[in-house]
Amino acid sequence: MSTVAAGGLLLVACGGDDMGGMDHGSGSSASASSTPAAGENPAPGAFNDADVMFAQMMIPHHEQALEMSQLADGRASDTEVKALVADIEKAQDPEIRTMKSWLKAWGKPESAEGSMPGMHHGSGDMDHGSGMSGMMSEADMNKLQAAKGTAFDRMFAEMMIEHHKGAITMAEDEQKNGRNATAKALAADVVKTQSAEVEKFEKVLDRI
Repeated sequence: MSTVAAGGLLLVACGGDDMGGMDHGSGSSASASSTPAAGENPAPGAFNDADVMFAQMMIPHHEQALEMSQLADGRASDTEVKALVADIEKAQDPEIRTMKSWLKAWGKPESAEGSMPGMHHGSGDMDHGSGMSGMMSEADMNKLQAAKGTAFDRMFAEMMIEHHKGAITMAEDEQKNGRNATAKALAADVVKTQSAEVEKFEKVLDRI
């Protein structure tokens, strides 16, 4: 933990980037002095508003991916699609809990709308719901719920490719603009994992 914290302090010392003035030092509520509850993994060290926004945006994004995956039960017919569903659930549920623990430790709300009014206006990528990068609309979700068998497999793959690409874009933004080493590490993992899954879903579409 000391290595990560030191890395965060080093980043603060470097300063002067385009997120200047929006940093939160390691002496803030992200301090390791608070004891996390079981299963929590608060990110130590300094953080900025890009880190906060990444967590606030990625949580509902991941939650929709889990909702989509839950629809596969009783609807999906392709073995590989079912395996990918299991992979998504295994990876994203713990990540949601981790990011929620960060926001709690940082003293920030889980909703971006609650902490940064105006950030969800004027930019589709900043809006919760279908306007967020890669998010499915209610109509999309209803179509997916109504599909079964191969039709579901194809629709699920197409939608999840779009959804994953949105998450990858958000994670790449965090890698570029974030300051917290732990948050940036999770973003890197999102890029790696979901890029690989996009390739697998594309192969599924080629096959079915």
